[in-house]
Amino acid sequence: MNELATDVSVRAPPVAASAGGIASSRRVATRFALGLALALAPFLVLGGDFFWLNILTYTYLFAGLAIAWNILAGFGGQFSLGHGVFFAVGAYTTADLFIRFGLSPWFGILPGAIVSAIVGPLIFLPTFRLKGSFFAIATLAFNEVALVFANYLESITGGPRGLQVPFRAGLANMIFADARGYAILMFAFMAVALGVSVLLMRSRLGYYLLAVREDEDAARAAGISVVGVKLRATALSAALTAVGGGLFAMYVRAIDPPTLFSLADIGVKFALISLIGGIGTISGPVLGAFLIVPLESWLRALVGGTTPGLHLILLGLVMLLAALFMRRGVAGAIDALVQRWHHRHRTGQ
Repeated sequence: MNELATDVSVRAPPVAASAGGIASSRRVATRFALGLALALAPFLVLGGDFFWLNILTYTYLFAGLAIAWNILAGFGGQFSLGHGVFFAVGAYTTADLFIRFGLSPWFGILPGAIVSAIVGPLIFLPTFRLKGSFFAIATLAFNEVALVFANYLESITGGPRGLQVPFRAGLANMIFADARGYAILMFAFMAVALGVSVLLMRSRLGYYLLAVREDEDAARAAGISVVGVKLRATALSAALTAVGGGLFAMYVRAIDPPTLFSLADIGVKFALISLIGGIGTISGPVLGAFLIVPLESWLRALVGGTTPGLHLILLGLVMLLAALFMRRGVAGAIDALVQRWHHRHRTGQ
């Protein structure tokens, strides 16, 4: 690890202008395009069914949110349970600006992202000395404190009653009469978040993040500003999460504190999706979303009416089994299968 950290600190990322860099960039671009095409395929097949269209819309949205969470937790090793705060900031800011001033959500999303990018590092800064479960518990406390404030700041959040976004259909208002418009919008958000994640992992900051995740002391000894790297990762992760919150607000058009700060439906779900899909990988959050969101919807429909909360217990069981038997997640299991196939192909077995 010392060698890795030292290498990261003295060398810039591969230069795309070189022949190897160009070939590598093309491979990455090709995989990125193929991945998006595969993710879009269910929409092309099931887009006419409203039930599946709603599930796909949430799948794309939470895939993007899990990607944003994975930037800090997966690549940076900071397991956050407080991302619901940034999600709520984006949702309330976008909805408030639209309701009060008629500002288009296409522009209203930006202030929420900027505020989250500034506030996120500030509130997480005191907790960066903590590690593992202690850091997670501290960020969970931020989420609970924000929930209390949201209930009392009625002039901004509407208090316990929340905010109702009026239905004014139109592209400028990000409100669509055809529900397929929301699915395309969430798909675009997922694609942008995925593109940011890919670019990050090919940048100097991405190398620094991996070095800090593996060994903070070695990274610090190699000249990396550990706190600075964590702050920048938090700002990026928080901004993307706020954008997702703004999109969520315009999709459901009714937001309140219990919905936005719910650990089961928001905070923990980001982690669950990434862990099942493969935390610290590029494709893991997307794979996890395509598994968890439809599975949760099916379980909620199957047992939610007879035994409230049972679907959450079953999801927890799925997470436990995945942690025991697929420690690298779905992405890791697929990668292992591909490597095994290549090995057999090379050895002729």
